[in-house]
Amino acid sequence: MSDLAIELQGIDKSFGAVHANRNINLSVHKGTIHGIIGENGAGKSTLMSILYGFYQADRGNIMVNGNKLIIRDPNVAIASGIGMVHQHFMLVDNFTVLENVMLGAEENAILNRGIVNARAELKRLEDEYALEVDPDAIIEELPVGLQQRVEILKALYRGAEILILDEPTGVLTPAEADHLFRILEQLRDQGKTIILITHKLREIMAITDEVSVMRRGEMVATRNTADTSVEELAELMVGRRVLLRVEKGEANPQGIKLSVEGLTVKDGRGVVMVDNVSLDVRAGEIVGIAGVAGNGQSELLEAITGIRRAESGTILLNGETINASGDADPQDLRKRGLAHVPEDRHHMGLVLSFEENENAILGYHYDENYLNGPMLNLDNIRKSASESVEKYDIRPPDVRLKTANFSGGNQQKIVLAREMERDPTVLIIGQPTRGVDVGAIEFIHKRIIEMRDAGKAVLLVSVELDEIRALSDRILVMFAGRVVGERTPEATEGELGLLMAGVEEEKEAAQ
Repeated sequence: MSDLAIELQGIDKSFGAVHANRNINLSVHKGTIHGIIGENGAGKSTLMSILYGFYQADRGNIMVNGNKLIIRDPNVAIASGIGMVHQHFMLVDNFTVLENVMLGAEENAILNRGIVNARAELKRLEDEYALEVDPDAIIEELPVGLQQRVEILKALYRGAEILILDEPTGVLTPAEADHLFRILEQLRDQGKTIILITHKLREIMAITDEVSVMRRGEMVATRNTADTSVEELAELMVGRRVLLRVEKGEANPQGIKLSVEGLTVKDGRGVVMVDNVSLDVRAGEIVGIAGVAGNGQSELLEAITGIRRAESGTILLNGETINASGDADPQDLRKRGLAHVPEDRHHMGLVLSFEENENAILGYHYDENYLNGPMLNLDNIRKSASESVEKYDIRPPDVRLKTANFSGGNQQKIVLAREMERDPTVLIIGQPTRGVDVGAIEFIHKRIIEMRDAGKAVLLVSVELDEIRALSDRILVMFAGRVVGERTPEATEGELGLLMAGVEEEKEAAQ
């Protein structure tokens, strides 16, 4: 018997002119957690999609447990004991947990006397792997961390011995990510083989046994995790030395450019998500908002940028009042110097079916430089987009390419270039590096610091506490819709974590 769960031999895959995988060899030992890292667009997800049967390789062999397989579709992969948890979950939102777990495996349920035994098997899996979740809960009502557990349960229910996870922490809070790692360690300890695709080097060092590095479609190295370092892996990923810390000088804050006073905002259900929040952001400073996702940060940004109406409160932009409870218009706010990089680039920042140059002017298409009478001036639009592509190192440098065909990091750069190049007075940024690789993170952080040093007022929201501490000049912490504390970047992770959990606020209330 082979001690290898997976062996890929000479895997090659092209999509037209794009050579996504180049003669890749990979060996994954049984009962281990094997990380695969690389920049956005390095070919990681394509490789795993070949293993799972979404794509077929142009050349090469796949060995599973020592046996050569031709995996024509995911059904063959599942029958071979391979499961996959995708970056964007494959769940039916209005189905229950149990219905989602059974979906696509109904034949097994029928053979095993239906839903009663399916429920019992789900309960057994939950108990065995510490994946507790209410089987009757509706998916859309569950937080993201629990939805991910359902995806893992789906794979285990189908008998997966090899589990592929594609960027599993991209949508998780730090606490949810830590819990996921405990689950993965337990799965490994019980004999499962885990393949973890990620660009987060800290996660690789914390959880994996071995790590393979991809760069521009090629496999460039495999290391025992204990024998490597974050610095070496970053250099292997990018092909050069990478600065893993943010370098910035002292801030030189000037006058207040954004002022929020007593802002209260409800969500679509009528629940108060922002509760009497006040804050100021000055020219030449970065104010970071820390907090566990779901504590009102998203609604706060949406109210400030005119996307969501506030119930009450006052917002001043460059000293002028924004009618946040009425007809605040995002387009008008752009003209008044407010730029916005939204938290969710897919749903709020881009139209994925549009070309890169079309997305490069979204929200600014009324600019006279882009118009030729009543028509768009396509030559000017594409010329401007080409300049931004070069300045922001957007890959591939093709302004006619559909935005859906760019990697996540390059999609983020498209949004950042669009907003930053408008010379705004105030820049609102939500989750600036979500789903972005280490090379692009370095680039984005530099750009944000440059905006601050150019005298812009920057309001930053991120669930990455390290990012908040590295970039911010002042840190506000939100919990349950309120700002519960202000700290300097020198505050410890533990101190900020207590505020994020509402613990420090409870102490103060008790005194």
